[in-house]
Amino acid sequence: MIDLYHWTTPNGHKMTMFLEETGLPYRLIPVDIGKGEQFRPEYLTISPNNKIPALVDHDPLGGGAPVTLFESGAMLLYLAEKTGKLISSELHARAEVLQWLFWQVGGLGPMAGQIGHFNVFAPEKVPYAIDRYTRETSRLYGVLNKRLADREFIANAYSIADIACYPWIVPHNAHGQNLDDFPHIRRWFDAIAARPATIRAYGNAKDGYARTEAMSEDERKVLFGQSGATTPR
Repeated sequence: MIDLYHWTTPNGHKMTMFLEETGLPYRLIPVDIGKGEQFRPEYLTISPNNKIPALVDHDPLGGGAPVTLFESGAMLLYLAEKTGKLISSELHARAEVLQWLFWQVGGLGPMAGQIGHFNVFAPEKVPYAIDRYTRETSRLYGVLNKRLADREFIANAYSIADIACYPWIVPHNAHGQNLDDFPHIRRWFDAIAARPATIRAYGNAKDGYARTEAMSEDERKVLFGQSGATTPR
């Protein structure tokens, strides 16, 4: 059994998409990041970076003590290797998956997260930041669009690379991006959205990342007001 510590953010949706695709049994444990539940001492033993998602695998390969993991990219890779699904064992195909997985973790996610923050969550508009991150996110969308021009999925077969990227494209409006400008992403996006596992993973959950209503000051302090001096130890 997998215990998945989760909230409805793009990184949280990655994990439910994977688990629904593979049929691994899991228990969903909500962590309300707007209320600061990610700072509870018992959660920090699993996720010391006080972010979601995180997991505990109570049935690791080979037995033994449960495995705890934080960081969604590491979690996707771990579960893909555990199940033998959504990543190839062939050298070249595996390398394709890994480089695009890390492209999302190191590029698409952070840049899209920044423009999402400045467009939606920031208490004031900062034109330079909005222009900077809108342009960089557009560039990354362009990279992905070009990649998908001659293949159905990012690494040819559907994989954890697609699962990593898709939830970061869902809030494209918050990123200031129009999918009509990226037709290959649009085709890929619509195909993944129609997958039964994706539909189950998203369900009727309200996506907190894509919200448009104003954030309360208390929520803002919890989510964005931490530093090395204030983070619980």
